[in-house]
Amino acid sequence: MTDLGGSAHSWSLVAFCSVVTLTLLLCVLTGPDRDDLEEFYTGYRSLSPLRNGLAVAGDYISAATVLTIGGVIALCGYDGVVLALSTLLSLLLLMVLLAEPLHNTGRFTMGDALGRRMPGRAVRITACAVTVLSLVPMMTVQLAGVGQLLAYILGFSDSAMKTGCVIGAGTLMIAYAALGGMKGTALIQILKTVILLGSGLVVAVLLLHAFGWHPGTMVDTAARRSGAGEAFLRYGLQFADGPHPAADMISTQVAIVLGGACLPHVTMRMYTAGSARQVRRTMSWAVSSVALFMLLITVIAIGATALVGRAGITAADPRGSTAYLLGARAAFGPDVSRVESLLFSAVTTAVFLTLLASVAGMTLACANSLAHDVVASRRAGLPPARETTLARISALIIGVPVVVLAALAQHRSLQPLATLSFCVGASAIAPALVYTLFWRRFGRAGLLATLIGGSVATLVLMSGTRLVSGSPTAAFPEADFAWFPFTTTALVSVPVGFACGWLATLAGGGRAARRECDRYASLEPLVLAGPPRRGPGWSPGDGRP
Repeated sequence: MTDLGGSAHSWSLVAFCSVVTLTLLLCVLTGPDRDDLEEFYTGYRSLSPLRNGLAVAGDYISAATVLTIGGVIALCGYDGVVLALSTLLSLLLLMVLLAEPLHNTGRFTMGDALGRRMPGRAVRITACAVTVLSLVPMMTVQLAGVGQLLAYILGFSDSAMKTGCVIGAGTLMIAYAALGGMKGTALIQILKTVILLGSGLVVAVLLLHAFGWHPGTMVDTAARRSGAGEAFLRYGLQFADGPHPAADMISTQVAIVLGGACLPHVTMRMYTAGSARQVRRTMSWAVSSVALFMLLITVIAIGATALVGRAGITAADPRGSTAYLLGARAAFGPDVSRVESLLFSAVTTAVFLTLLASVAGMTLACANSLAHDVVASRRAGLPPARETTLARISALIIGVPVVVLAALAQHRSLQPLATLSFCVGASAIAPALVYTLFWRRFGRAGLLATLIGGSVATLVLMSGTRLVSGSPTAAFPEADFAWFPFTTTALVSVPVGFACGWLATLAGGGRAARRECDRYASLEPLVLAGPPRRGPGWSPGDGRP
């Protein structure tokens, strides 16, 4: 049932090569045709709300969503559906609370939004460091996943071939970010989102047809073949072997909701909209697209469990990362026609493009922050052409170590790295943005304490989780230095991040508080309502830092 067959191998290889060629060509054609800072960082804010919304959805529908959440749904049922809904809730949080204020106060990077309230190089350098810390682990995970995906699809198991795939994908990642800039990477995200939604819709329809259009029958069959029985349909199966399963699940949900909404490669899309109205329309399209995909991945993952069974899913990958692909393959039945091979190739290509598009967007976010917040902020009056060149070089500086890390770590469990990214976003970036945008008294000491304290707390606590050691599926299964009772750190590190900012701000005294209140009063109209309307030649970036 899960053997792909020679025809599927051949079509998948052709599809991969075609997509690589097409996306590189599109990056060259749509990327900045000259060294223009505004064009490289924001694409002149020329993306329509629909295209920008699909790009935001593409950032949210990452490999972690397709592979990890798909695996949790397939193996743990109800808990996986809750995590999928948490991802959607995260996007709604960004839409309601942060999208417009970020658009109003930022220009190119998260450092711009924070520096608008608290100017200074220390703030920008710390923001860049936290940006890199939050995204490099996720980039490593997704780049390493390319080797595993191609090994599964193309049917080879040689370690050197997997490493070659990782290096090749890393080269593409750097090229996409350096050549395409914001508009080029957005185009790849749009293409990936359309292919992923289209192919997923076809697979979901085929799976429902296989069960006579009765979703309840499919769910009951999945519960029976999951090996967990009725527990598959109840809360708590994912962390049942831990000491505090309910608290562990809540901690994971907090990390996804807060961290997913604040990761820098997602928030930078808020700066590409031309107006507050376009931001709202952009987020409406993004929420609709992500909601549709969460429905599709739920159907496909549960269908995989119903048709393939838990044993078949864990045989391909113990954590169920291939459940989405197994469900797509099982939907076509034992005998695959040429048309069905083409459809399955579209599914595998969409997942492959998901990996590439996600790491390209994260590389661009890190490169932009390194060039704009660290280098350009040190030299006043740096020519735009020079800064654009620095951003392209920064993509190489960020990308090469990530490729090396992915090649070295691909044979270990990388779940701790993915969890680390979300926890840093939830524990350091989320408190910093909320305080900066909405707390009048918040000052520079509080901002630095929040960013540094939340990040350090996450790193320290993550080292003691069972994801790192102390379990057969840990990154270091041969060791056992686990001391933290939860799988994710958010339940502790998020309050630590907020507390660090609150205590450091109160320690500043009344005079500092009055000064910050006065500064916020001058910025409050901008944060809440945006810049005043100007003539037709004005753009949202005019006059911003």
